Amino acid sequence: MVINLISDTITQPSKEMRIAMSNAVVGDDVFGEDPTVNKLQQRLADMFDMEAGLFCPSGTMTNQLAIKMHTNPLDEMICDYTSHVYQYETAGYAYNSGISVNLLKGAYGKITPDQVSAAVKPLYDWLPISKLLVIENSCNKGGGGYYTLDEISALSTVAKEKHLKFHLDGARLFNVLVETGESTEDVGEQFDSISICLSKGLGAPVGSVLLGNKEFIRDAKRFRKVMGGGMRQAGIIAAAGLFALDNNINRLKEDNDTAKEIGQVLETLPYVEKVLPVKTNILIFKLKTMPATEYVALLKEKGIIASAFGPYEVRFVTHMDFTPAMKIRLLEILQEIRIAD
Repeated sequence: MVINLISDTITQPSKEMRIAMSNAVVGDDVFGEDPTVNKLQQRLADMFDMEAGLFCPSGTMTNQLAIKMHTNPLDEMICDYTSHVYQYETAGYAYNSGISVNLLKGAYGKITPDQVSAAVKPLYDWLPISKLLVIENSCNKGGGGYYTLDEISALSTVAKEKHLKFHLDGARLFNVLVETGESTEDVGEQFDSISICLSKGLGAPVGSVLLGNKEFIRDAKRFRKVMGGGMRQAGIIAAAGLFALDNNINRLKEDNDTAKEIGQVLETLPYVEKVLPVKTNILIFKLKTMPATEYVALLKEKGIIASAFGPYEVRFVTHMDFTPAMKIRLLEILQEIRIAD
């Protein structure tokens, strides 16, 4: 039995999802003529009370499009230093948009209104212009912690006061919303743009949707073409996204609860120094003595795939293909491991 907890991106489309994909009505999306893509884009726009959406191959592309549309060269974006847009998008903000980044050190990936307000630069010739605020929800490197609607609203207020555009990297946003019970419409009204990923816990094989007003999406679509993201009969994969929205949102609570259960066991293990607060389907724990790369290699020998997330930090991510039998076996193995102090 192989137990893969390296990410929730490894999920396989279900039989029912594959049927939905095979039955999709398609057209040429570059011309805006794929009805299934159009339906997915409008479906998510309506959910978040926004005007329009743009289907893209990846969350990196939707984030990069948002940064490009909201800024000009020599501007800067403000974000937490653990943010995906800074850590894992190959410095795309610099390459695609010609901007700088103003990094804040938040708590578990979360920054505060006071931090943002203090970070906005004065208008001097020798400084970049602060133009964009980006937050991530949930916070990947923060151990899956999340912003509540009240916290987001406070950041939105500061963004407006400081004339910043406000973008949400919502790669795992639905994992958050099944915990908080907050509405998509209430979240949507706080932001100028939102990126929603369909290929993580929601279980679609590929795709993310960028949301914003019509003018923003019109311009983003043009630059999507520049980036090579213009797809043709993309309704086949958009159908998987629609299926995921119809069937896989509520079950994300199971993934969150499973991660919390694993976290409780990890806290009892003598070789674990700390487990970051487990809020959603990501759990990060710090080892006392063994380097993370060695521990991950040890797990792999036992059939468990995970990722090193720092010198002594390891990450597990639960998902829809992680079965109850896998959980039982994982917990057995974790408790059997012995590491010398």
